[in-house]
Amino acid sequence: MWRELEAIGRHPGAGGYRRFAWTGADADCRDWFRGEAEARGLLLELDRNGNQWAWLGDPSAGDAVVTGSHLDSVPDGGAFDGPLGVVSSFAALDELRGRNARFTKPLAIVNFGDEEGARFGLACVGSRLTAGELTVEQAHRLTDADGITLPQAMEAAGHDPDAIGPDPERLARIGAFVELHVEQGRALDLSGDQVGVASAIWPHGRWRFDFRGEANHAGTTRLVDRRDPMLSYAETVLAARREAQLAGAVATFGKISVEPNGVNAIPSLVRGWLDSRAADQATLDMVVHGIEKAAREYADAHGIHLDVVRESFTPVVEFEHALRDEITRLLGKGDGGKGAHLNVPVLGTGAGHDAGILSGSIPTAMLFVRNPTGVSHSPAEYAAEDDCVAGVTALADVLEGLACK
Repeated sequence: MWRELEAIGRHPGAGGYRRFAWTGADADCRDWFRGEAEARGLLLELDRNGNQWAWLGDPSAGDAVVTGSHLDSVPDGGAFDGPLGVVSSFAALDELRGRNARFTKPLAIVNFGDEEGARFGLACVGSRLTAGELTVEQAHRLTDADGITLPQAMEAAGHDPDAIGPDPERLARIGAFVELHVEQGRALDLSGDQVGVASAIWPHGRWRFDFRGEANHAGTTRLVDRRDPMLSYAETVLAARREAQLAGAVATFGKISVEPNGVNAIPSLVRGWLDSRAADQATLDMVVHGIEKAAREYADAHGIHLDVVRESFTPVVEFEHALRDEITRLLGKGDGGKGAHLNVPVLGTGAGHDAGILSGSIPTAMLFVRNPTGVSHSPAEYAAEDDCVAGVTALADVLEGLACK
């Protein structure tokens, strides 16, 4: 499976993946998912929001156990973020069939659409729409860098954009959702464990900072006469690092847009996007307030107008304790051949996931697979094969405990 999937959407120059929502690479990933589902005799569904579901058993029976993740990527992302969860889900089903497991509940494997938000700027669009956390009106206003709206992109890919919206009936049929994901940090590597269980997802959001100055000639305009928004932006980037470091949080300006974007022109507009995350809401609020306060001081000093817009926000997610504790018990018990005796660390994460979005509607949980470098959202993202196999075994043990006799 991994070999068949790994070439899709890979940029030959950068070496990373560009699997963006409703593009050709996305369609190829969906075709791959369809093929894996059909090869296992699973019932394939495409829901109203473009998410793919592969069912074993009757989807309408209720109390289903669902696993899976996503197949799209950030710009020049790694091979494991998202796809490891989907590949591992199919492999875990194969493992359970090899054990002759008897399923007492329906099982589904899901590929959520547009989880990374690389094209339209909002993460987890497919799961947000399903859970009703993104309205149809908001979704229809999403636009990519080329001015193409989400409805236009969906229609071009053969999906009806007028069908999107909340799907409470589908969610009501799900008893638990367990998402396996490569760890996006080094906690497991430092502890020496192959697999861990998520405790919570940090609150996180994205803010757009628009610094507006005055375009002018880079060679003839005296320094004292300039209203250069790049200076205020640069000072704000440093302020973000300082505020995050003081608070034990993270803050990143990872995307920038400049107008008129000429080498010999002083910019008229510098637009930067801030991503910030912290262990709790109060800390996150403090960090973002500190960054904005510093940005406004810098802007005032340089004669720059500043607008700050919060584009997205996800509050802290505490995964359901009962499901988390049951998963920890299943993994740690060691059942004489089917699973290993595992030390199962429980750890938090600063990364957002579809499981976090769905946690307000259904019981959700997450498994993490060790990442030896901690690098993610990069072509250097990596997980060793034996750790991936341990993840598959752990997921199979969990699914067997939740969905089988």
